[in-house]
Amino acid sequence: MTQSLTAKFGLGQIVRHREDSFRGVVVDVDATYAGPSNEPGPDHRDQPFYRVLAMGEDTGFLVYAAEAVLEHDPDVAPLTDADQAQWFTMDDAGHRAPRAQPIH
Repeated sequence: MTQSLTAKFGLGQIVRHREDSFRGVVVDVDATYAGPSNEPGPDHRDQPFYRVLAMGEDTGFLVYAAEAVLEHDPDVAPLTDADQAQWFTMDDAGHRAPRAQPIH
């Protein structure tokens, strides 16, 4: 029997990391862990993983995080389509990345 996974968070949604206390916007979603196979990965790869543009004090940084460590941030509204167009580039597959970073 095949298990179907549904992502809890969508593109453009603002989330908060439960352990590292940063906020960010979801820019890409993988149904399961799709990080480098040559690096030690997380224990629970069978859950959605998100690329999150995190908001730091001086700049943003990209994080790859498991759904289990993220939570909805009710204090911040999701980005509008216009905001997303201003801050992200998008490829033909719908993957988003910060404008300053190429999509891989």
